[in-house]
Amino acid sequence: MAMEVHRNGSFSTTSLQGFVLLGFRGGKETQTLLFAVFLVLYMVAVLGNLTMIVVITLDARLHSPMYFFLKNLSFVDLCLSSVIVPNALANIFFSSKTISFAGCATQFFFFSVLATTEALLLAVMAYDRFIAICSPLRYAVTMCPMTCVRLVLGTYCGGCLNSIVQTSLTFQLPFCSSNSIDYFFCDMRPLLQLACASTALNELVMFGICGFIVVCAVFVVIISYVYITVTILRMRSGSGRHKLFSTCGSHMTAVSLFYGTGFAVYGQPGGVASMEQGKVVSIIYTLIIPMLNPLIYSLRNKDVKDALRRLGQRHSLVKESG
Repeated sequence: MAMEVHRNGSFSTTSLQGFVLLGFRGGKETQTLLFAVFLVLYMVAVLGNLTMIVVITLDARLHSPMYFFLKNLSFVDLCLSSVIVPNALANIFFSSKTISFAGCATQFFFFSVLATTEALLLAVMAYDRFIAICSPLRYAVTMCPMTCVRLVLGTYCGGCLNSIVQTSLTFQLPFCSSNSIDYFFCDMRPLLQLACASTALNELVMFGICGFIVVCAVFVVIISYVYITVTILRMRSGSGRHKLFSTCGSHMTAVSLFYGTGFAVYGQPGGVASMEQGKVVSIIYTLIIPMLNPLIYSLRNKDVKDALRRLGQRHSLVKESG
């Protein structure tokens, strides 16, 4: 809904059909460059995450809890970028940059679900590595298939719960007559700038819930990796130590990128300094991170590289026999 202000100072509610996503500033050349960069990065993200999902699904040697969580991370990354980037590409390509009210709410809902799910899933992956390295004899029992499924479902439930709260609070606000969102997708901060009513409750809830999620997840990660580091340093085998540090290093890289950008935007009062800076940070966690995660986990993981090699050899044999 929108509110129209009359000359006598009174308000009347009018129907808000949709919003205009202003996106990024710049002329035609800048927009063309942005379209090309977004398209290439998105294609790499889709190809990389789909490859990870297919390889982990088809290779029996990767049917373990660690790769089960990694496959779900790839799925979440694929969906996260797909919720945002295709619409952003369409807005850059076409002169019309409108999005319906329902479309904006839907995009906001799924973005919140997936972003929260990824934050929780990264913490679950750290806990999995903690059990695998620090309690290897109990690993098979502790991280049984049912436990892994429950942990993943828990991350999705947490994402849905946070998103329901944030979406309902945001889209029940009365929006002013201006429907131009100075952003490239429907996110909370630019939407709150259009509200006619007080947004103190929204900001408090966002800071409280998002800050709590980030702090708890980071706490789980830090505690897990303190124990992991101590355990690895006690190992006598140099090759085993190197392999574990490589695997854990990949996860820590992904964790640092995601939590760092998420906390910069949502986990502190005021967030980033300006909307333009917010757009740049948003590109990192909606496009750059989903593109980098498959590369981080595949290039530094011997098991994944071996699985990719076996899958390529199998494809060659099938092609030759055909």
